[in-house]
Amino acid sequence: MSHCWKPILACLSLFVLVAVGCNRGADKSQSDQSPAAAIGGADNDTSKPADNNAPALKKSNADSRHPEVLIETSMGNITLRLDREKAPGTVDNFLFHAASGFYNGTVVHQVFKDQGILAGGYGENLVEKAPIQPTIRNEADNGLKNLRGTIAMNRKPDNMDSATSQFFINVVDNPSLDYKDRTSAGYGYCVFGNVIQGMEVVNRINTVALRDTANFERTPAEPIVVRSVQRLR
Repeated sequence: MSHCWKPILACLSLFVLVAVGCNRGADKSQSDQSPAAAIGGADNDTSKPADNNAPALKKSNADSRHPEVLIETSMGNITLRLDREKAPGTVDNFLFHAASGFYNGTVVHQVFKDQGILAGGYGENLVEKAPIQPTIRNEADNGLKNLRGTIAMNRKPDNMDSATSQFFINVVDNPSLDYKDRTSAGYGYCVFGNVIQGMEVVNRINTVALRDTANFERTPAEPIVVRSVQRLR
């Protein structure tokens, strides 16, 4: 079962997003994962990743500590810089899926406008791909925040260590997804890198027409295909 972010009206007219079932007809599986996010004004953190330009890395150890990855999609390319220093297990898991070709031919299967885009687990027919790796330990307590342009792992809301292949890119700052405490509800969603080129592609994906099906809410009306995920360096 896939879960999605669904806004409900809370106090002080603040819209809060909570995980609810949106793949209604499927059994629970690795895709039974969904962040809960808050809609509101951006916080005052000045460390947001730049849309297209990130600070230059020192050449020494750059490949191993901060690998760069190209996601080629049917709507354009997105380049990521990953942070193996802060999220070593998560980065290695993502690179394993990329190197194995697991992501090739998958789709952006849900778009939560002005919140985030979710990918990494479903083919064009919206059938879930079988996991090729065990679930990984959640590294959300690494100090990295779910800021606009960051990439994070998706997981089951009631199991902090349940991420496998699915990931999301934050379209806005989502502080409610950050690590708060060592409980399933408060552990957060692990950020492991950020977009350094192609944020305009993420923005375009954020605005595509959506449709609801018997099994999915908020899936792109026209498939957005991940053609390949390749390590650049």
